[in-house]
Amino acid sequence: MTLLEIASPDVDIDLIYATPANITGRAIYRRAVCLLHPDAAAALDRAARLALGQGCRLRIYDAFRPVEAQWSLWRAFPDPEFIADPRQGSTHARGVAVDLTLAGADGTPLDMGTPFDDLTPLSHHGNTAVPPAAQANRSRLLGIMAAAGWRHYASEWWHYQLPDAERYPLLWDGAVGGRMM
Repeated sequence: MTLLEIASPDVDIDLIYATPANITGRAIYRRAVCLLHPDAAAALDRAARLALGQGCRLRIYDAFRPVEAQWSLWRAFPDPEFIADPRQGSTHARGVAVDLTLAGADGTPLDMGTPFDDLTPLSHHGNTAVPPAAQANRSRLLGIMAAAGWRHYASEWWHYQLPDAERYPLLWDGAVGGRMM
């Protein structure tokens, strides 16, 4: 399976799991390489163009996540509402999911009410306990991503995946030449 590296001047890459600033407290990825299945890369390109049309940019926090990395997250936080059980498989490990936010034209992330990977009910789409401006930003991101062909995950404002994600195979780091782990 060939995954495409995302390196567009219209998309900011900030792979959190390549740093220790994540729920495990250590870098999960040895190298910060943003990869997606070609179908997901095409949908991301559509979303980036829609965001630019609204004076925004996309900032990617995670994309393809090898099965090995999914196990690291599961061991740190084994809650299936927020972390897919690696025994069932993750849409990230299929290369068809992306965690992202909207940023202004200058690259500053918009307020979404919680940080990325805030694994609490405050991160749910439609949570009215976050400020109205954050609710509007979440809705804006949802509109852009849905128009580009993505489906949202109700518990995480940042997570989007292609429809019928299960039809794509699960991939380990070896499938991408050991580029990440």
